[in-house]
Amino acid sequence: MHVMHAEVGWIEVICGPMFSGKSEELIRRLRRAQIARQRVQVFKPAIDVRYAEGQIVSHSRAALDAQPVGSSAELARAIRGDTRVVGIDEAQFFDDAIVGVVERLADQGARVVCAGLDQDYTGAPFGCMPSLMAAAEYVTKTLAICTRCGAPAGRSQRLVPDGAQVLVGALEAYEARCRRCHSPRAEPTTRELFEEPA
Repeated sequence: MHVMHAEVGWIEVICGPMFSGKSEELIRRLRRAQIARQRVQVFKPAIDVRYAEGQIVSHSRAALDAQPVGSSAELARAIRGDTRVVGIDEAQFFDDAIVGVVERLADQGARVVCAGLDQDYTGAPFGCMPSLMAAAEYVTKTLAICTRCGAPAGRSQRLVPDGAQVLVGALEAYEARCRRCHSPRAEPTTRELFEEPA
């Protein structure tokens, strides 16, 4: 657990693949800050409408109210002067300027907790995440379970053919895979592999 000290701010990054509990851990940390009666603001990228527009929602359906924003500049404008803790979900979807925004907030004494994918579906570093991880005082890497072999999974396997780096989706579009079972191209789901042909 990270303890807030006077006016000193810091950055925490929770990273890992799809289905590894990143949003759930973010929600847990932010709820604890709320219980401690700290002023908390929570943000998510406006493009993430998978479960609820005004909430961050984990795949296990844990939820917390959040403000959708379209850019890092919009997020920065929405910060209130008395906010002590800032939560940002799906940080990889923000523009690169989010790193400067997060740094300024920490410099001003805020605790900033970001969650996001550290790798895209090809296994390459995802957007601003490497820079956020480098700027952070605390980095937590979460792992999922490989749907193919049951090993610890650090990669997100795309299941639908789409060459774009950003494809917002959940179980219909991704599976967690280990290094050995991951492929940088779209593959059929584990369920499809074991279905009898028609």
